[in-house]
Amino acid sequence: MFLMETKRILIVLVGALLNAIALNLFLIGANVYASGFTGIAQLISTIFSDFFNIDFISTGILLFILNIPVAILGWFKVGKGFTIYSFLSVLFTTVILEILPIYNLSDDIMLNAVFGGVIAGVGIGITLKWGASTGGSDIIAMVLSRIKDKPIGSYLMLINGFIIVFAGLINEPENALYTLLTLYVTTRVIDTIHTRHEKLTAMIVTKKADEMQKEIHNTMVRGITILPAKGAYTKVDKNMLMLVITRYELYDLERIIGEVDPEAFTNIVQTTGVFGFFRRE
Repeated sequence: MFLMETKRILIVLVGALLNAIALNLFLIGANVYASGFTGIAQLISTIFSDFFNIDFISTGILLFILNIPVAILGWFKVGKGFTIYSFLSVLFTTVILEILPIYNLSDDIMLNAVFGGVIAGVGIGITLKWGASTGGSDIIAMVLSRIKDKPIGSYLMLINGFIIVFAGLINEPENALYTLLTLYVTTRVIDTIHTRHEKLTAMIVTKKADEMQKEIHNTMVRGITILPAKGAYTKVDKNMLMLVITRYELYDLERIIGEVDPEAFTNIVQTTGVFGFFRRE
């Protein structure tokens, strides 16, 4: 358990490092904006710098300040473990942004947009894969999705649309287009590393159904259907647990299965819709 949590923290740290590299070496210098609260922090920093000549309020500091109320919201509405690791990601990103100098590796805005998007996508993707997020918009979108039962992606798109519009207003219109390119590249990379599906159905065939059910319910509040199952070749009696989760809970589910029954057969499939009761609290 200790080794798993240590590895999780290290992965979050690597993700934060990649996000900071994408920002300070590619995006900030080119006035191309990242997704979510990171992009909003960039916008506010640009406004302070260009319109008020205030240069000491950096993107990193603004990112940290913006995420404080979001972390409080996430603690009560999303989950303590997820929120802690997400806030760690924000904290690591802020520290690295303050240490790493802003330096343009290329003067080509397209190269900056593409490579910044790829590196940021890898950082966000591995962070999500290990049960955390980069904070900000992810947590707000999750809370709104649970209240309204609308896809998380629609809220993230709304936030990113705001960033694209303001990128064009406070800079040149082409900055908005390159920001759109960065967001597209980032999203595609995240989808490749993690999953683009917001709800997933897990079907777990195991000999330890009771222990598995108990551990899952100790970690997440999800309904579970338990069905009898028999191996066609071995003729061994087992049980199949079927439950619907969000993509943010996938890491915890994989960890539980590995700890309770490493020999369990698990099939994770896309869930395009849920009818009836699906707990959103």
